[in-house]
Amino acid sequence: MPKAVEVKIMGQKVTLRSDDDEQHIRRVAEYVDGKMHEASKSASPKGKYSVAMLVALNIADEYHRLKDSHEAVTDRVDRLIEKLTTVLSEDD
Repeated sequence: MPKAVEVKIMGQKVTLRSDDDEQHIRRVAEYVDGKMHEASKSASPKGKYSVAMLVALNIADEYHRLKDSHEAVTDRVDRLIEKLTTVLSEDD
């Protein structure tokens, strides 16, 4: 059953409901809050909506770069496992 966890993002209280543990929820909220504060200081958009959109795009970019990197590593590991399996089966 989802738990309600109250967090603050850009000074605004937000109640999140999730099956994840509270520590994880708070860590995610703190990450978003930090990104929002960072973007509001260094970016030209005015207003929380513009900052939120910029942050969402930046986080999506980070996600896709990490996903691509993870897939590349996974593919490399799979190829190495195939080679290792071939070498080991030749020794039989």
